[in-house]
Amino acid sequence: MKITALGVGGAFATGTYEQAVPVEQALELILRLRSSERLEEAPEDEIRERIDEISKRVYIPKWHSNFLIEFDMIGKRGKPPYRLLLDAGGDLRHSLKNIGLAAADIDGIYISHPHNDHIGGMEYIGLTTLFNPFYTKAKKDWLGDQFIAHKLFLEHEDWPFPPPSAKPDLFVHRKVLGPLRRSIGPGLDTVQGVPEVDIDTYFNLNLIGKQENGETKTYTFRDGDGEWRIKPIFAMHVISSSEEMASYGISLEHNSGYNVLMPTDTQHMMPPQLESHYQRAQRIYMDCETSEFPSGVHPHISDLKNRMSPDIQKKCLLYHYDEYPNAPEGMFYGVLRPGDVHTYPE
Repeated sequence: MKITALGVGGAFATGTYEQAVPVEQALELILRLRSSERLEEAPEDEIRERIDEISKRVYIPKWHSNFLIEFDMIGKRGKPPYRLLLDAGGDLRHSLKNIGLAAADIDGIYISHPHNDHIGGMEYIGLTTLFNPFYTKAKKDWLGDQFIAHKLFLEHEDWPFPPPSAKPDLFVHRKVLGPLRRSIGPGLDTVQGVPEVDIDTYFNLNLIGKQENGETKTYTFRDGDGEWRIKPIFAMHVISSSEEMASYGISLEHNSGYNVLMPTDTQHMMPPQLESHYQRAQRIYMDCETSEFPSGVHPHISDLKNRMSPDIQKKCLLYHYDEYPNAPEGMFYGVLRPGDVHTYPE
């Protein structure tokens, strides 16, 4: 199993604007000065003026926190890997493009809770895969030569949804599904001429975790010769005077016993029962605020440094920060940057 950090920024993280010169234009300037034998003689002011003329204002992004988990098994495209997103960030388009992927390369999504920085990319995934006739071979076989809206509308007696093999999988806890429907519904519930469209039109729905009948459902992914079982882990995220929001992170357990814990957004050791999960895991992806003014809805770097036991600290990969966390070297397993990749079992 391979986990890639698509983004590591906090919910409201923004990047910076900087002046930059395209490589080809910078090379052209240097070669021109060299050919005129003025490279060493050209005054600094002249060089700076030339650079200012060709420089552009570029945006250096800070993408919201979400992850790509890849399993060595056949995906919906008929070949490995199976690519599962852990949450959808504020906008997936750019963080996926940064690693050379797009919506058509994604097989499934797990959603932990309905804050925008975790579900913002859902509309992008849903709409682009729905209207892509080549998303999977099964999608093309099901569509034939019809446009998706015509297929859904003309076969109106059954109002057929695309078959499970023709759309991305969606894994979600049943308590998250209702708020998720309300949050992304307005953008997804309109397909020209089709009266009955729902989240199930776009995604193959898999409810995992505690069901209403008391059964606990997990899901198992093959990974080469092994397998990983995922199950939701409850953590309290936000508590107001009248409402609360849980965040259902995931525990990934390999058949060898290796355990990776990704609690998503949580308050520090809230509830305290999470400590047993921390103790059991070999690796923990821990959200970490670094703001001067802690929000109280995420563990702050000061909490993790001063209140977390050293044996747990050394398991933690920190992310979800505004500024780079300041911690003594070796205190934590590491601090994630966009594009960082880890492979498990280690």
